[in-house]
Amino acid sequence: MAQQQGQSSSRGFAAMDQKQQRAIASMGGKAAHEKGTAHEFSSEEARAAGRKGGASVSQNREHMAAIGRKGGAAVSQNRGHMAQIGRKGGESRGDGQSGAPGEGEREGEQGSSTAQHAEAVEPRHETN
Repeated sequence: MAQQQGQSSSRGFAAMDQKQQRAIASMGGKAAHEKGTAHEFSSEEARAAGRKGGASVSQNREHMAAIGRKGGAAVSQNRGHMAQIGRKGGESRGDGQSGAPGEGEREGEQGSSTAQHAEAVEPRHETN
């Protein structure tokens, strides 16, 4: 008897509820560890796998742009954070009255730099 598309079989592992599937999978994992055939990643293998996955994901420029837009929208919703960034930018320019560039700013540049943003997010702690 042929199955129609969109219907699932009412037999076997796929027909079990998720709790039953997890219990059986767990038994298989435990058995593999007891037998000594289960692979456990070393920290170096895990790092290498993470780098490989990160490199793969970052190749998709549309995906990365969407992540950046989402992060920017989330950050800009935090008014306190944005005010802090603005204050740090104003401090680096001086009092803003003279029109002369402030510390860390070249002639003709306006706005805050990436370094200023990072400093506003995580201020530097100077040691004496």
